[in-house]
Amino acid sequence: MREITAILPAFNEEISIGSIVLRTKQYVDRIIVIDDGSSDHTAEVAGMAGAEVIRHPKNMGKGAALKTGFESLNQEGIIVTMDTDGQHDPADIPRLVEPIINGEADMVNGSRYLNGNRKDTPMYRRVGQVMLDKATNINSGLNITDSQSGFRAFADYTKDIFRFGQNGLAIESEMLADAANSDLRIKEVEIGVRYDVDCSTEHPVKHGIQVLLKVLQDLELRKPLYYFTLPGILATTLGIGMGLELLRVFFHGGSLYIGPTLLMVLLTLLGCFLALTGIILHHISKLMINVEKTGFKEPELRAFERRHDFGKLARDN
Repeated sequence: MREITAILPAFNEEISIGSIVLRTKQYVDRIIVIDDGSSDHTAEVAGMAGAEVIRHPKNMGKGAALKTGFESLNQEGIIVTMDTDGQHDPADIPRLVEPIINGEADMVNGSRYLNGNRKDTPMYRRVGQVMLDKATNINSGLNITDSQSGFRAFADYTKDIFRFGQNGLAIESEMLADAANSDLRIKEVEIGVRYDVDCSTEHPVKHGIQVLLKVLQDLELRKPLYYFTLPGILATTLGIGMGLELLRVFFHGGSLYIGPTLLMVLLTLLGCFLALTGIILHHISKLMINVEKTGFKEPELRAFERRHDFGKLARDN
């Protein structure tokens, strides 16, 4: 059995962190709590419960905490990430790591919605989550049902492919995009969740908007056809439609007004510019991806070799 390490980012979670660590110890071999600049006794409670604790001197965000946790690992095994506010049930860990143990996946995403909408999910949360799921899936090219889940499992050889460019809560979407870009095998399994213990320090609407903006920013680089070309085609179509209507009015003896005429020209020119920009950036993006895939960096090469070896071992057993 491969060693399982749980990485738990925590910020001011002294109330829940102790029980989370104690329950998680039943299913993993090692627990690392990243105390992300907490002002309470999160670090002390986690340590007394039996976790290894790494402390940030100040609050740096969930992405930075996960980066610290991943960088601290130097042994082979399986990595599990989980929120520490009590929403996730550590008893789901065996179900989460099973596809990796069996060689069926490189990354497993715990989903609250794999078998449909949960009736206990507040409506305002679900609407926002659907929007984030759509944006994340467009950006990554995946079909994930719960893109904002923080309950995940990773094979050890995947830890070097993540950028950790997002320090905040947009890290969940970024990691999916990185996994898709590296052609990882991603599987979803159903998990439970509790909303009566939500201790989030951020307003869910504000959080959702911030994550959506970060995903759209990433979309600009990864999917320029969606970000530039599609809006450009829409603007060009609108401009041409306005032009045809102006010609129809003029043909029937009407007058051409300077305002609508300038708007028609502006929409057409701007739309064409955006459409061409998106096409050019799309080809540049594809070229960069091909270079990355053919010109492996040494850590990536080792990661893929280890994935092949472990997959072969799982099949043999």
